[in-house]
Amino acid sequence: MIKRSGGELLVDCLMALGASKCFGVPGESYLAVLDAMHDTIGRLDYVLCRNEGGASFMAAAYGKLTRNPGLCFVTRGPGVTNASIGVHTAMQDSAPMLLFVGQVGTDMKGREAFQEIDYRAVYGSMAKWVVEIDQADRIPELIARAWKTALHGRPGPVVVALPEDMLTDQTNAPPISGPTVIAEAAPDPEALEQALQMLARSERPLIMYGGCNWSGAGRQALQNFAKASDIPVVSAFRYQDQFDNHSNVYCGEAGVGMPPFVSDLISRADTILAVNLRFGEMTTDAYTLFDVPKPRQRLIHVHAAESEIGKIYQPALGIVAGPNAFAKMLTPVRGDWSDWRLAGRAAYDAGFDAPAQPSPVDMVKVSAFLRDRLPQDAILTNGAGNFSVWPNKFFKFGKQARLLAPQSGAMGYGLPAAIAAKAVHPDRTVLCFAGDGDFQMNCQELASARQAGAQPIVLIVNNGSYGTIRAHQERQYPGRVFATDMVSPDFVALAKAYGFHAERVEETADFEAAFERALASESGAVLDLNVSVEAITPRKSLSKIRQDAQANRKT
Repeated sequence: MIKRSGGELLVDCLMALGASKCFGVPGESYLAVLDAMHDTIGRLDYVLCRNEGGASFMAAAYGKLTRNPGLCFVTRGPGVTNASIGVHTAMQDSAPMLLFVGQVGTDMKGREAFQEIDYRAVYGSMAKWVVEIDQADRIPELIARAWKTALHGRPGPVVVALPEDMLTDQTNAPPISGPTVIAEAAPDPEALEQALQMLARSERPLIMYGGCNWSGAGRQALQNFAKASDIPVVSAFRYQDQFDNHSNVYCGEAGVGMPPFVSDLISRADTILAVNLRFGEMTTDAYTLFDVPKPRQRLIHVHAAESEIGKIYQPALGIVAGPNAFAKMLTPVRGDWSDWRLAGRAAYDAGFDAPAQPSPVDMVKVSAFLRDRLPQDAILTNGAGNFSVWPNKFFKFGKQARLLAPQSGAMGYGLPAAIAAKAVHPDRTVLCFAGDGDFQMNCQELASARQAGAQPIVLIVNNGSYGTIRAHQERQYPGRVFATDMVSPDFVALAKAYGFHAERVEETADFEAAFERALASESGAVLDLNVSVEAITPRKSLSKIRQDAQANRKT
């Protein structure tokens, strides 16, 4: 039998499961794993990152994009704490992820050795499962379980601690032969029929969906059902890319800055079919659109994880089923609700007619240009801030387009997510939206992008401010703005130092030509857009732009 180190066995198991990329920052606590990866280039590639926070964001975004666990490797102690932001994001996104962390040797545990951390205590409330592998012989068993746990039920992150001496131990244990195929749970036929009858008896039915674990066939099946039944569809916060926004049944996203017509659809609906939804705060407008614990709407809640059903809202009917298996079994229902759907769709379309913005670069016009210019399979990413209204509210995502945006509202996610997307799809246009504050959370990962040959286009919506917090201050503490004005570096010089094409865009009229040069660049691009805070007086929260547009149309 072949003898391997624990590190070699771990890498062999991951490749057998289908892993082809991982992200990380090297550390002495897992040198045996790095040594094992020396011979896997082209099969299992290691994207070298500059900070563990950036690496964990990349892994979380990879899981969201591919539906396979994103892999991240970090060292013990500081590496673990830095990486926690990606784990939290993956959990709130319901995205599959495996975080591998170095651990002190088994002979030193419990002594507060150098950089020792109790991983179960740190990650216990943040991840689906936390495990430590103390014996090299058990690597195949526990890695297979970790992979399965990350993927099934409600997908999410799993943390695997790797003691340093375990990784260097020799073992005869063979690697696993490949992933176990676990079919999605199908809905109970009687429950499915009951759900369809509830919808058929409705006067104002609504479909809501969420999650990133949709297959192409599952997405199409849900769309076919909604279209044939003429039922309006609303996405959960930042999952609008999982449904063709050009379909005449799609009526918008329930998220931050929720337009009044979306909250109205949810509030006025008499029956809601909620598929793959975890009912987060943003999707429910701070839990105000549904009564707790018993909604006034007849709620049909479908989820693969039984623990999600009735966690907050007690449904009229709960169905434990995978989203794709459920969608494929739906058969059309019909009722007299076409006016209801038409009104929702008309309001959604009207929301794109936003007023011009009083800033040197008008993002309304920029967004309109990008809607027409970007290829159909473009991937958009963003972190957190008022700027996120542009990719989240002013784009219509077709069947091939994708959005990578954190449900956790984490700043700094957009750039690492764009790098991960470009690493997976080097031939697709990947466009990151970032505020000046958001960009500086992980701007050092431009070096990671260059080294990996995964260089996206980055739009820095630069207003010289932590804009979201400033907007809150001006609303709640008028005249007392504090600690939100920013002095930033020369982003063009910084990006050029990292090997990117870079330009400062001062006026709206300059954007189109600058963007064409960005698209043509083989080294990625950073465009610094002048959206100065001084030009917006009084400053308006960008999350209200669509609401204002709706109000203007009504008057």
